[in-house]
Amino acid sequence: MADPKGFLNHGREVARTRPVEERVKDWNEVYVPGSLLPIISKQAGRCMDCGIPFCHNGCPLGNLIPEWNDYAYREDWQAAQERLHATNNFPEFTGRLCPAPCESACVLGINQPAVTIKNVEVSIIDKAWETGDVAPQIPERLSGKTVAVIGSGPAGLAAAQQLTRAGHTVAVYERADRVGGLLRYGIPEFKMEKRHINRRIEQMRAEGTRFRTGVEIGRDLKATDLKKRYDAVVIAAGATTARDLPVPGRELKGIHQAMEYLPLANKVQEGDYVAPPISAEGKHVVVIGGGDTGADCVGTAHRQGAASVTQLEIMPRPGEERNPIAQPWPTFPMLYKVTSAHEEGGERVYAVSTTHFEGDADGNVQWLHLSEVEFVDGRLTLKPGTERKIPAQLVTLAMGFTGTDRENGLVDQFGLELDARGNIARDADFQTNVPGVFVAGDAGRGQSLIVWAIAEGRSAARGADSFLTGASELPAPIRPTDRALAV
Repeated sequence: MADPKGFLNHGREVARTRPVEERVKDWNEVYVPGSLLPIISKQAGRCMDCGIPFCHNGCPLGNLIPEWNDYAYREDWQAAQERLHATNNFPEFTGRLCPAPCESACVLGINQPAVTIKNVEVSIIDKAWETGDVAPQIPERLSGKTVAVIGSGPAGLAAAQQLTRAGHTVAVYERADRVGGLLRYGIPEFKMEKRHINRRIEQMRAEGTRFRTGVEIGRDLKATDLKKRYDAVVIAAGATTARDLPVPGRELKGIHQAMEYLPLANKVQEGDYVAPPISAEGKHVVVIGGGDTGADCVGTAHRQGAASVTQLEIMPRPGEERNPIAQPWPTFPMLYKVTSAHEEGGERVYAVSTTHFEGDADGNVQWLHLSEVEFVDGRLTLKPGTERKIPAQLVTLAMGFTGTDRENGLVDQFGLELDARGNIARDADFQTNVPGVFVAGDAGRGQSLIVWAIAEGRSAARGADSFLTGASELPAPIRPTDRALAV
């Protein structure tokens, strides 16, 4: 156990953020560099080393949290990063981006603020990179088998790294011009600087993984031809079909999906543009969708100099504390969350629905009409007499995703079966109905969290390794049917 009295003697402290007026003027990460190390040993010491660590159940990767908390408390960073990497290929991603279901399941969280598991995690891995403890793990021998991984998001990268380390020759196909999937172009720079992706890619290249960017399977290369080239295929193409808003005026200029808007801002940071083709500068911006992607749009609009930012959510505002009846410990509760983007300004409006858009004579969106909603007989219904309009010169739709892309032909060319939710169906080994073709991440699970994507990638890698060699020593942290802790 780290510090037997740690949770009694020390309160919860989290990473400090830079002042709002400073950070909205740049695209660097919002946290004060180096602010965690002075406090992280005491924070790790708050871990109770529970007899049954429910944080393991909250995390689909099965992270060995009490173990690396103990090492972090003792400042044994080498041992800490070894235990961290034992279950997680990319802790610098999850330590920055994951909503931390492990903390919701922390036993200390029953009656005190939970251990800052996410902050401890990112401190360990950042220290490991700083000291050079993160090194390529080159396989001792090659199997002679080849694997194609479609998609370079967290699921694809995790599967590729695991299979490469198992001795297979792996090529990752990415339809964008750079590796990283939504990590690269969907996550703003202020949430995770892309240098973290770049150095992992270099590690993977040193281990032997190959990357093919600008190649979309189904369009640029037929799925059937890919299948002939490789002994196995892992599909990790994500669930990129965005949910739309079919209301009058949707065709007006200035209304965009979040994933049309966010990547352009990231491309500016990559040096592809001087200014983004879609910008919030000087505009009244409305973000439809109250989740993390919506918050990313809010923070991006602030940095682009929006005149105002309003975020709409159709559901009622959640509570600020866990409801012990509806969302008991250790489930992941839906709570009112103030992200760094929300700290920077803007208005959040709950329990409203967009009825239509209004434009000017040139077809540009100018107004968004909305109405309050209420539950009637268990269904959301427009509330009479609450209609109003708000200025909207740029609208981003951040309402989630409905499934994997069907337009590029990948699903049909492989002849893949889909489940009732429109995801690619798979068996207990993550194998599709086509022998040798596996699926990992959102393409098979549906829209989910980065930590689930990495767990899926690791598990699908084991299935593919077993298919290629007859057995596998790779870990499989989850089954395809596993879901987050819920009531």
